[in-house]
Amino acid sequence: MAKFELKLPKMGESVAEATITSWLKEVGDTIDMDEPVLEIATDKVDSEVPSEVDGVVVEILFNVDDIVAVGQTIAIIETEGEGSVAADVSNKEVAPAAVAEIEKTIVEAKDSVAAVADFSDSEKFYSPLVKNIAKEEGVSLAELEAIQGSGKKGRVTKNDMLAYLKNRGDQPVVVPSTPKAVTPAKITAPKTPVKATIALQEGDEVVAMSRMRKLISGHMTNSLQTAAHVQSFVECDVTNIWNWRAKVKDAFLKREGEKLTFTPIFMEAVAHALKKYPGMNVSVDGDNIIQRKNINLGMAAALPDGNLIVPVIKNADQLNLVGMAKAVNGLANKARTGKLGPDDIQGGTYTVTNVGNFGSIMGTPIIPLPQVGILALGAIRKTPAVIETPDGDFIGIRMKMYLSHSYDHRVIDGALGGMFAKTVADYLEAWDVNRDF
Repeated sequence: MAKFELKLPKMGESVAEATITSWLKEVGDTIDMDEPVLEIATDKVDSEVPSEVDGVVVEILFNVDDIVAVGQTIAIIETEGEGSVAADVSNKEVAPAAVAEIEKTIVEAKDSVAAVADFSDSEKFYSPLVKNIAKEEGVSLAELEAIQGSGKKGRVTKNDMLAYLKNRGDQPVVVPSTPKAVTPAKITAPKTPVKATIALQEGDEVVAMSRMRKLISGHMTNSLQTAAHVQSFVECDVTNIWNWRAKVKDAFLKREGEKLTFTPIFMEAVAHALKKYPGMNVSVDGDNIIQRKNINLGMAAALPDGNLIVPVIKNADQLNLVGMAKAVNGLANKARTGKLGPDDIQGGTYTVTNVGNFGSIMGTPIIPLPQVGILALGAIRKTPAVIETPDGDFIGIRMKMYLSHSYDHRVIDGALGGMFAKTVADYLEAWDVNRDF
């Protein structure tokens, strides 16, 4: 018999950790290769972790709600035969001291998971789970530092947080004294807002945010607090595209087996603009700018529960219109049916959102960090317009829409942000009505 270490797999670029949401197997259960062992959640998507071997689950190393780093061992599976396995920790062969050392390693590994930037002013260590609880409940840094921890070296644990929150209203907050006097000029607003008490009225219903809604809330707030948002707006005449699509959509469906929507056309235009202005295809990392080689377009999609997710079209600039349509339709279908995998939503370098789907003529979208821009597509409408011809100007009915470009003014100036949006509009307005698909 041998022991196999099941580790948390890599789930895409920039994903360093995940939260265990449920165990699908218990100690003593038999499991087959590729059968799901547990469910996890990242800040992007929920997923299952399958077994890599046939065997029996003999040890589970983490509990539900624990945060685990990529590459950490999360369970031990006993397999048939002997061979090169990740670890052998049977009670017969491992001495108590070795078991204690393994447990110590697990604890230290859990504590070493990179924490979010909140509460960075404190000299004390707080685990990511404790920080998440503090953020969700509006616990300030002063309150957090006043909590007496029962963990190793006085660390605050999950149970300490829950006990504190249970009796929060009945005890005064002791603010630790600071060794140095703080002058008024150095006083800053607290990073975590004080949780306000909202009076309920008759008939009101309190509905807890879903886990995904909380994550979206945190990401959007962080973006607004970090990036210097500025917008440019461009009006675009898409009459040629409107007429061309109406002419070819039936033939497109018959030949390719795919519906032709406006989205792949817009994505083609954005990919073209990013190739012309690679300065928009960057990410910000502290004081550094990362120039992205690949053009990976995120397309914001609404989920059935009302939440938002952004699947990514990889190497979008290398796709023709047929390939773009297949990519768009495939990812949209996965989003609707809840079948997006971790890799489907990773690696985006620029994002497009279609606010026109919901009737909005324009919007001011929030930048998905660490990207530096996002383009909102407004509703296409019939509008009266001045049409210039060699014989003079006249008024006609045109199909028009607004492009709303939000970009990060820390690294993108108005000239680049505006020229990028104008390039997208120019590409769409110059659409050849006689082109093939």
